[in-house]
Amino acid sequence: MGISWVQILVVAVLLILLFGRGRISSLMGDVARGITSFRQGLREGADETANNADDGTGQTIEGDAVNKSEEDK
Repeated sequence: MGISWVQILVVAVLLILLFGRGRISSLMGDVARGITSFRQGLREGADETANNADDGTGQTIEGDAVNKSEEDK
């Protein structure tokens, strides 16, 4: 047993009646902006991680910088 399209339609109509079309529209816009911001943050985080891996500083997870020449000693 799953949710039928009739049940989804009833819930949608009830939401429109309770909150109004304008309020639901603004909420969906806020959700869309949040998703966009989240995706942008993921991209920036991936770019930052890639840049840190290529910069040659040899940083550890704890944030203590270790020179590659010191690691060899």
